[in-house]
Amino acid sequence: MAQIELRNIRKQFGDTTAVDGIDATISEGSYTMILGPSGCGKTTTLRMIAGLERPTEGDILMDGEVVTDKPARKRDLSLVFQNLALWDHKTVRENMEFGLKMRDIGKDERQNRIDEIAGILQIEDKLDVSPSTLSGGQQQRVALGRSLVRKPGVLLLDEPLSSLDERLRLEMRTELARIHQELDVTFVHVTHNQEDAMTIADEILLMNEGRVQQFDRALNLYHRPANEFVANFIGTPSMNLFDAEFVDDTDVYLDAGAFRLTIPEDMSDRYRGHVVEDQIRVGIRPDTLRFDARGRNGDPSFDASVSIIETFGDYNWYYLDAGLEDDIVVQSADERVMDSVGTGDSVTLSIGADRIHLFDKSSGTRIV
Repeated sequence: MAQIELRNIRKQFGDTTAVDGIDATISEGSYTMILGPSGCGKTTTLRMIAGLERPTEGDILMDGEVVTDKPARKRDLSLVFQNLALWDHKTVRENMEFGLKMRDIGKDERQNRIDEIAGILQIEDKLDVSPSTLSGGQQQRVALGRSLVRKPGVLLLDEPLSSLDERLRLEMRTELARIHQELDVTFVHVTHNQEDAMTIADEILLMNEGRVQQFDRALNLYHRPANEFVANFIGTPSMNLFDAEFVDDTDVYLDAGAFRLTIPEDMSDRYRGHVVEDQIRVGIRPDTLRFDARGRNGDPSFDASVSIIETFGDYNWYYLDAGLEDDIVVQSADERVMDSVGTGDSVTLSIGADRIHLFDKSSGTRIV
């Protein structure tokens, strides 16, 4: 296992800044996901950790040692490429063995390592066949095995699940989590798929436009997003976001124009203590809204009409016209709601005041 430190890492390609000042410490033995939309700099960051790209500025450390100028072959890591790059003219065993031969590892040691890793990956019965005869998931295991037999301190994975169909992706996601638990290896995994990141990562480094937006546990990204980008990117469906005015009069309320969200008295000071500007952005997660005409303990509420319902079996998405520019989306698994609320119905929604997120309108930074 190894700890990785990124200190003010910048990478430019000509006039284009791909990575713009990353500071992050990836914990020893963790499963860390580098997540973000296409072109955000996540793969470039991984390639710099691997030693395949050199930072324009900044340093990379592994276990306290500066490795910025060290070539990839001299770093204690291994990389699983997106395209797997397996040799079909060699057997699975020969694919896994090749790197060990290049490092002059003895034959007995090579076979011991291959047998050990093949057992963990559950491909011990596939060692003497060509990778071309295997399923996509099995080929993915072979690519992992080829990297893991080297016993690296860090395993880097560049979009390893993107070429798999949905069923295989789910299976391999679970397998990656299991393999990580069985090995003393730090995993750093690049993905654009938030579901992959949210389900198996210890920590997520979320990037956009070359910068880190938040580096935190998955639950914190979901429940306490650092800014509006994180709030919008994390979660399916996305967080409901809309403009409002913060009003501190006899009551404290959020005036969205079409409706008001009145904050209960016992929560008012929480808002007063943080909001400086009157014009703000309000964020509400779809799964925190309730179909509830009376609310609970005076919770904020508003009226709307149901425009569209999408059914997913054990839950529905409700698109509601509340008089704003965009629909408000609600996710509900309440069977009473699913049986009784239909398209065109007038409904009242309520939400706990502590579930409302406020963001600075100009910077997008979280306020509450």
